Amino acid sequence: MQIPQLIKTQSPFVSLEFFPPKKQEDWPVFLETARELGRLRPLFVSVTYGAGGSTQSNTLEICERLINTCGFEVMPHLTGVTASREKVDGFLAAIRTLGIDNILALRGDRPTGYTGTDADLFAAFPHASDLVAHIRRRHPDLAIGVAGFTEAHAEAPSFAADLAVMQRKVACGADFVITQLYFDNRVYFDYVDRLRALGVTVPVLPGILPIRSLASLRFVLEMCNARIPGRLINALTKAHEQGGNAAVYDIGVAYAREQVRGLLDGGAPGVHLYTLNKADMCLAVMDGLL
Repeated sequence: MQIPQLIKTQSPFVSLEFFPPKKQEDWPVFLETARELGRLRPLFVSVTYGAGGSTQSNTLEICERLINTCGFEVMPHLTGVTASREKVDGFLAAIRTLGIDNILALRGDRPTGYTGTDADLFAAFPHASDLVAHIRRRHPDLAIGVAGFTEAHAEAPSFAADLAVMQRKVACGADFVITQLYFDNRVYFDYVDRLRALGVTVPVLPGILPIRSLASLRFVLEMCNARIPGRLINALTKAHEQGGNAAVYDIGVAYAREQVRGLLDGGAPGVHLYTLNKADMCLAVMDGLL
């Protein structure tokens, strides 16, 4: 079923993001994690693939297994990085064969160490909106999700310009938005208000990443444009000094629970958890909140 229709039938909800392990010997552990997280009864799960489609075949097989073994509504990611129209059409045909009704359309990031030009990297789909428009033309029955950036994309010249990009994505056929991770709920609600003022009325799902260690915090800071509130940094640092990684984990759970509770109380339709393929923290964060 299309995700916008599912949202109408179940709100509030939780959805989850997974990434497929590159090595097939790691798949049994991954699928056991997914089964554990099935206790949350996610509205849907999204499945990433590597830059340039480096794990695209794994994504398809993992999607099939998540459908058959866990009964999940699955939404694979699709990026325009090094993608031809023929390659994209082949991927879309494959997911339709699996009975998948949703796709997350992304421009995609430059691979680490890439030294070529953007004209080569994004030849067929220079922008996410181009990929959205292509999918909408070829598969009008697919629901299309896109990424939103509550604090603006790192490459955006301004916040207003980033909002205009989102307007364009929706005008080209996007049906819903999943935000990049962030740590201050005010930026989510402000982002939604600004989009609504521009006439963008599609559902906007907040993306939440619980911090499980200082190493994961550094990873977050390297991968995205999210600002970390001073009180969170101070709490994590103090916890690490006093109790190491276990104490940091407890702070991460408590903070994410506070975020989720505030989002649901404030009217967000649900929350999208970036699981990092770990069950324990997500289960602890959501315990009793739905």
